[in-house]
Amino acid sequence: MSFLHTFYRLGTTLALLAGLAAPAGAATWRVQAGESIQSAVDRAAPGDVIEIERGRYEGHVLVDKPLTLRGIERPTLDGMLAGNVISVRAEDVTIEDLIVANSGGDTLYQHAGVYIYPGSHRAVVRNCDFSYTLFGLWIEKVDDVLIENNLITGKRDFNSPMRGNGIQLYNTQRARIIGNNVSFVRDAIYVDVSHDAIFRGNILHHSRYGTHYMTSYRNIWEDNETYYNRGGLALMEVRDQIVRNNRAWGNSDHGIMLRTIQDSVIEGNIVAGNQRGFFIYDAYFNELRGNAIIDNIVGIHLWAGSKDNHVERNDFIANREQIRFVAARDMIWGAKEGNHWSNYLGWDRNGDGIGDVQYEANDLVDRLTWRHPMMKLLLGSPAIQTLRVVAQQFPLLRAPSIVDPNPRMEPNNPDWSQWRGRYFPRSE
Repeated sequence: MSFLHTFYRLGTTLALLAGLAAPAGAATWRVQAGESIQSAVDRAAPGDVIEIERGRYEGHVLVDKPLTLRGIERPTLDGMLAGNVISVRAEDVTIEDLIVANSGGDTLYQHAGVYIYPGSHRAVVRNCDFSYTLFGLWIEKVDDVLIENNLITGKRDFNSPMRGNGIQLYNTQRARIIGNNVSFVRDAIYVDVSHDAIFRGNILHHSRYGTHYMTSYRNIWEDNETYYNRGGLALMEVRDQIVRNNRAWGNSDHGIMLRTIQDSVIEGNIVAGNQRGFFIYDAYFNELRGNAIIDNIVGIHLWAGSKDNHVERNDFIANREQIRFVAARDMIWGAKEGNHWSNYLGWDRNGDGIGDVQYEANDLVDRLTWRHPMMKLLLGSPAIQTLRVVAQQFPLLRAPSIVDPNPRMEPNNPDWSQWRGRYFPRSE
């Protein structure tokens, strides 16, 4: 027997032994209406797929091994208003294409549509509808979860303090919360002690806060839409955040709250039609750039010593009060590139796009127009402009203000007008 023939037979034998040693492919189990999902979970081996056919399945499901639960034509798992509908106590569990309905309603026990327990890392919940659940998802002490493209509606007949949150994250790492639509809950997304996360493309409405978000670092919040809440985005006691290209409009209090926040970038956001566009409290060393603050009652409410922030190329348009600011000294915004102020009355003689006279928020003219709104009819008159110049020359007539030495003559956002009139709906 030649050496090559012997080598070939040895290679064939080793390949056969390797094939026998390799694990078999994951099995797929099919559950039909009237059958038990839990029984299929109990029979399945780690890594198996359980496909659930269209139908209504009453009861609760505990997933305690790595499995995929996949709905076929949107079956409904009904928790019968008690406990969690699905409880996850294993790593690498995927839940997709289901309707999850009727969890319990006890906030003491935090009943949820899907409760992901500590240690259940890399859980995936996607393309599910959550109907009449107290908490849509409760996610605690897990890493690398993906919550994607879910529709979550809470117990809308409960008073707001008695509802749970749509998505609750506590003590997590690297969560990805993407493309979810959450409404009629207490807070649409509640985040606490959760770091290195991405929140992208979510729609959050008809709740107390779009997000209630604190003690969390190095997170990205971008391309989300929050409307018809009490508050849009509430970011508190955080640092190293990127808050980018979000739209917060028609909220009854603030659009975006920045409270006790440091070293963060807030850029490209549209904040329109809120009681207060931004509420900034105890904020230091942040960058606010390219935001459009449009048609709010108060554009920015600045409080509690917030300073050392870089504020450049923002548009302040048609806010009844551009800045609400109380302090002992002026604060400079726009030192390098300036901001646009729709009530700026200065001029640009050299045509460089920057006003020749600095802008001052809350000067004597502003304070008079707050008290006497009909004065706005005369803002372009020589008399009012003269009054503004006189007030600048006599310090006793002016209060400390936000001062922009480079006011931009044109807005950065040419499509700003589409955001006017988007107010919180008031009952007649």
